[in-house]
Amino acid sequence: MKENFYEHIIHGGDYNPDQWIKTPEIWDEDMRLMNLAHINSATVGIFSWSAVEPEEGVYNFEWLDRVLDNLHENGKYVILATPSGARPAWLAQKYPEVLRVNEEGVRNEYGVRHNHCLTSPLYREKVRNINRIIAERYKNHPAVKMWHISNEYCGECHCELCQNAFRQWLREHYNNDIELLNDKWWNRFWSHQLNDFSQITSPKSRGENHVVGLKLAWKRFVSDQTISFFENEIAPLREITPDIPVTTNFMWLFDGLDLQEFAKHVDIVSWDNYPEWNVGKDTRTAVVSAFVHDVFRSMKGGKPFLMMESTPSVINWRSVNKIPEPGMLAMSSVQAVAHGADSVQYFQWRKSRGGHEKFHGAVVDHCGHENTRVFREVTALGKDLEKLDGVINRKCESRVAIVYDWQNEWVTNMFCGYNNARRDYQKECIKWYEPFWKRGISVDMISMDSDFSHYDAVIAPFLYMLKDGTAERIEKYVNGGGSFVATYLTGIADEDDLCFLGGFPGNGLGKVFGVWAEETDALPENCCVNASFDGKTYEVNHVCDIIHAQGAQVLGTYESEFYKGEPSVTCNGYGKGKAYYVAFRNDGELAGDFCDKLIKELEILPDADIDVPHGVSMRKRGSYIFVINFTDDEKQIKLNGTYRDVLTGEELNNTVMLNKYGYMVLE
Repeated sequence: MKENFYEHIIHGGDYNPDQWIKTPEIWDEDMRLMNLAHINSATVGIFSWSAVEPEEGVYNFEWLDRVLDNLHENGKYVILATPSGARPAWLAQKYPEVLRVNEEGVRNEYGVRHNHCLTSPLYREKVRNINRIIAERYKNHPAVKMWHISNEYCGECHCELCQNAFRQWLREHYNNDIELLNDKWWNRFWSHQLNDFSQITSPKSRGENHVVGLKLAWKRFVSDQTISFFENEIAPLREITPDIPVTTNFMWLFDGLDLQEFAKHVDIVSWDNYPEWNVGKDTRTAVVSAFVHDVFRSMKGGKPFLMMESTPSVINWRSVNKIPEPGMLAMSSVQAVAHGADSVQYFQWRKSRGGHEKFHGAVVDHCGHENTRVFREVTALGKDLEKLDGVINRKCESRVAIVYDWQNEWVTNMFCGYNNARRDYQKECIKWYEPFWKRGISVDMISMDSDFSHYDAVIAPFLYMLKDGTAERIEKYVNGGGSFVATYLTGIADEDDLCFLGGFPGNGLGKVFGVWAEETDALPENCCVNASFDGKTYEVNHVCDIIHAQGAQVLGTYESEFYKGEPSVTCNGYGKGKAYYVAFRNDGELAGDFCDKLIKELEILPDADIDVPHGVSMRKRGSYIFVINFTDDEKQIKLNGTYRDVLTGEELNNTVMLNKYGYMVLE
């Protein structure tokens, strides 16, 4: 299978010609405008089921034939979608079992998008049938280069079909042994012991919602069931078009599905990027957006991903939808390419006249012509992207990894204890990512199931849960010479949320880190506790472990409370490597100072010998170095050497100025 079907960075996005089926002259105008805007791709057919099959067994492909032919004649790639993201009304009316049941036991009425039961054999059959018909018709169409499966999978169903499937899932995962499940979920607590799998239902607000083992199992089931539905969708496509790759668009860091597991089932990872840009001295949005790009880039070993959706202008679904300033579209898009995207794609090409998203940004506004600021910015960006062919299929090389694990985020949002008001796993991971972003050092974002051996340093913030085999991988990694950094509340529970016995960090990691965490203190807002590290004092925020060094070197201590003098940061030599334990949370400078020390110790160099000021990022991908200004001020960039400006062909050295929201691509 040729995963990279493209010779140029994909520039396009969602094209919904079926919305204009009664005014086909607009389709011809679309081709003219796409050519003007340097658009080379279109994603077609999302939500088009009712246009393709207006009645059961009655098909209309004439409009789609014409659209695909038009796109091909104009030299555009086509990413052809399957239409299962929203079922037609006739299907829901005739087969109500395809509609979801909410947790109150009430079946939904027809409407919205993802409102279909992913367990229903009938719905699976209908989806497989329409996909087969579409694949047979367009299997040899020269424009079709990729399959876009459904759209933004999400949601859950609590119908009896799903309840039975959940019970079967549990039987398979617990060896058909209800006593094993009772032990894993610690069901003797509160007299919750079960006699049979038939007594289990999905967690609900009106029923069981306190057993974390049950809630984790349900999340895993919903994720597995969605992946199973996806596999059902692509089965006829794999059979009929085995050489055409498949993808589906993930949503941000959506916690409803284990996207790291889902990624194993697609040929190319893609996702929808909608940052809310802050400017000036606040680079938070730039850091978070970079973090998420690197999460998706890392899902397939650093292979390039596709940015399947972004907005060319405004978003419509936030409380307040501010227009991005001139330059922000290109700034945001180039950031995606710098972090591993082989595409810049928009939702959508032409604004809808009606519907929920009629005020969402598009390349072509309701005015219908090219004389708009947004169209001009898209065109200018398209011209720049055409000069970046050399970046296609190139990786970002990383010596550092941060463990960001979907299922660990699930459980850190579920357990009850310590500081329930101030607990944010995602924020903690981003905090440890930011120092490397500021210093121009590439970082991979990996799950705890990943191979650590590729990296000089692995940082695992708030790794509360240890899946089977994780402790052994950590021990092997450190013993082999790696540097592993853990923080407070590491190794507390197993993958069913059973606490480890014998001391924390558990499952044998105490010997690796050379510490024992005896207690964990949670701090209210008005409680001030300080701790030291490397001769500097930091405020302890919200939570801290009270640890004892058992062989580890003490790098810092607490300076107040009854645990004054106890270790706050340690380093343990284990085998050929080092295991660090940062026992407290600090929302200030600790992560940056610690990472600086680690960078120097491991001699980790920035992506290029270029000095960038605050608010400017640097990322190397292949031989290209992307320098992006995320501030509303002009910035001075110092080049320690001679570089070629890929976009202008100009030779640069010494000092150059970068406009606000500006970018350079150097080689």
